[in-house]
Amino acid sequence: MPVSTSDTGPIWRQRTSAAQWSMWIGWLALVALFVFSWQVMNKNTIWMFVEDAPRQAADLLSRAWPPRWAYMERLWLPIWDTLNIATLGTLLGICFAIPVAFLAARNTTPSTTLIRPLALLIIVASRSINSLIWALLLVAIIGPGLLAGILAIGLRSIGFIAKLLYEAIEEIDESQVEAVEATGASQWQVMDYAIVPQVLPAFAGISVFRWDINIRESTILGLVGAGGIGVQLESSLARLAWAEVTVIFAVILATVVLSEWVSAKVRQAII
Repeated sequence: MPVSTSDTGPIWRQRTSAAQWSMWIGWLALVALFVFSWQVMNKNTIWMFVEDAPRQAADLLSRAWPPRWAYMERLWLPIWDTLNIATLGTLLGICFAIPVAFLAARNTTPSTTLIRPLALLIIVASRSINSLIWALLLVAIIGPGLLAGILAIGLRSIGFIAKLLYEAIEEIDESQVEAVEATGASQWQVMDYAIVPQVLPAFAGISVFRWDINIRESTILGLVGAGGIGVQLESSLARLAWAEVTVIFAVILATVVLSEWVSAKVRQAII
């Protein structure tokens, strides 16, 4: 903390003059950025529509209520397809993420100059593209259906699982690895007896967590033709059948809550 002197003795200040000016300049830049962002937002905003938004929302809710519960009989198969997309996509992502994670971790990769950067590139590429975009690409390539949704979820899951897993591999206790190596064990035996047991709880928790996320993401893939309950949602939205949309939203909410509960119980049992 800076100190200055006067006739009465030292005076304690929270910041130096330079730090105080820097803080004020930072606040001024923040205000300028806010004003600029507000102008950009208002550039194409029609405030007449914004003022009319409460009335339009009330009208939409009046048409969406009460829900058309008879529509539920057409949702059982789509919600089952959604669960299958999330589960199979997660398993597909796990199968590819495990080797990628071991190739990306510094303490298990065969080459830190060539193989590790390639593995990290796969992780970044997978994580940088949203599952909905993956679904759009796959529907254009292989056509609409559940397969496109499963592959989209799987490709998106590779980066998520591999990133968390390779970080867990790098944080293992190296003394256990050295102890197994001292017995003359091979590289595969070291991995089997020293590395895998340490990362197995983290791997299980990561996999369950990703499955929980994929349940939510798979509900909207049908909007682009990748199967699941999103297909019914897109159909109801196109027909302006808001009472059916309310039922679909309720089913999606119940499914997500149930998957969250299952995921929490599994993680609690693992940890």
